[in-house]
Amino acid sequence: MNDDFVYVDDRVPGVRWDAKYATWDNFTGKPVDGYLANRIVGTRSLCAALEQAREKAASLGFGLLLWDGYRPQRAVDCFLRWSEQPEDGRTKLRHYPNIDRPQMFKNGYVAAKSGHSRGSAVDLTLYHLATGELAPMGGGHDLMDPISRHRARGITPTEAQNREHLRSIMEDCGFDRYDCEWWHYTLRNEPHPDVYFDFPIT
Repeated sequence: MNDDFVYVDDRVPGVRWDAKYATWDNFTGKPVDGYLANRIVGTRSLCAALEQAREKAASLGFGLLLWDGYRPQRAVDCFLRWSEQPEDGRTKLRHYPNIDRPQMFKNGYVAAKSGHSRGSAVDLTLYHLATGELAPMGGGHDLMDPISRHRARGITPTEAQNREHLRSIMEDCGFDRYDCEWWHYTLRNEPHPDVYFDFPIT
C-alpha cells in the first residue's frame, strides 16, 4: 500500500464498515477486482477528517458506517466491463431500476476515473448509537436514481432530516458532497488530486 494510505478502522476508532465491493452485495452482484479484503482504505488526511466527523456525529447521537473509501482503478475498469455485458436483471431492481447499465456512466453515477481512486472520497451513512440501527435515508447505497440526489423529492421528512444531518456533519469537517448521491463525499483539500492509484486492498 502507498505510504500515505492506511486502514480507516485503524485510525478512526469506533467507525463501522461494510466494504460493499468486497462482497456480493453491490450493483455488479459479485466481489469487484482489487477488493481482496473487507476493509476500508483511505489517505491519512481522509482519516483525520473522518475522526472529526465521527466526533461530531456522536454529539448528535449517530455513528458512521462506511461502505467504500479508496477504490483501485482496476475496480473502476471492472465496472466499465460489467456495463458492457448483457443485462441479467440480478441487481437492476435494487440498484438501477429506471436506467440501463451504460447510463450509469452517462448520468454521473459511475465514472471512468473515480475520485475514490485518489484515496480521499468516501461512501457512508449514519446509524443510531443507541440502537445500532441504520438511520433511514430514503434509498440505499448505490441506488442510481434521482431519488438519491440531495434534496430529492419523494422521501419522508425523517429521511430528509437524516440526509441533512449527514451533509452538515461532513461539510463541517472538510468534505464536499456529490449532488447525485447522498452517501458520497470527497475531502475538500485532498492530498492527491491528480493521481489515480491502482494497488489492491488486501
